[in-house]
Amino acid sequence: MQDFAAIDFETANFERTSVCSVGVVVVRNGEVVKNFYSLIQPEPNYYKYRCVQVHGLTNEDTDNAPVFPNVWKEIAPHIEGLTLVAHNKAFDESCLKAVFRCYQMDYPDYEFKCTYLASLQAFPEAENHKLNTIAALCGYDLTNHHHALADAEACAAIALKIL
Repeated sequence: MQDFAAIDFETANFERTSVCSVGVVVVRNGEVVKNFYSLIQPEPNYYKYRCVQVHGLTNEDTDNAPVFPNVWKEIAPHIEGLTLVAHNKAFDESCLKAVFRCYQMDYPDYEFKCTYLASLQAFPEAENHKLNTIAALCGYDLTNHHHALADAEACAAIALKIL
């Protein structure tokens, strides 16, 4: 794949609609042409301790952040016509669909590919298939794991190697 957009969401709680940050990396002709990151005011707007432990975001970070529809208006033109790629697409795709439903937005039926599933075949001998492990096997150093943009960058690097 030479043209795609890698995407990663972090959530505030266990509701898929509670996206609190998004990272997007747009790749065209095998080159990164755009990085996008935004905090998002989650819906519902509360944080679970377990989620905060993972990504470090809290209400203080997102209380003044834009709501999802406003963030997506910035992202949508850059990813139009592109396949979306995520590491564990089941999570990120379900978040995207849930938040579109939550805000009663028309979902454009984005095609998704999964670097996690692809990594199972590409690296059957890997100790695990977590994003940071597979990124390292692809020569990418993921030093800020669970920051949405850093994770999207790692996903893009993996996709360029194995998709």
